[in-house]
Amino acid sequence: MSAERSDQRPLSPFTTIWRWHVTMVTSILHRASGVALYGGVFAMVAWLAAAAEGPAMYARYVHIMISWPGRALLFGFTLALSFHLLNGVRYLLWGRGIGYDKAAADRSAWLVIVLSSILTLAIWASAYWNLGLLAMGG
Repeated sequence: MSAERSDQRPLSPFTTIWRWHVTMVTSILHRASGVALYGGVFAMVAWLAAAAEGPAMYARYVHIMISWPGRALLFGFTLALSFHLLNGVRYLLWGRGIGYDKAAADRSAWLVIVLSSILTLAIWASAYWNLGLLAMGG
């Protein structure tokens, strides 16, 4: 590099220059949800390992997972799974050339956000309902 270079060169665009839009956010969230799913797999492997270890270890693991931090982790995993699934379907449709124009892409991005939230809440409401946790106070 030359020492004569000027500091007046333009910098790469960053968040201060780009205006955030919903498709940009869903793209970033798709990557983040993929990373979160990897973390969730470790929790599932720990669950299987606890079950293989015996009843005492399994009971300890279940006790951790039914605590509020454990439930928050499971809720986040469920949200990441539903978002990644629905956004993946959206990307598959884009690969076929469906919904690729700006207006349709924005609508489908909002639809993925709303549907993944509804799906996550429905899964958790169903789990609470079927396990009888609503009557017991959670």
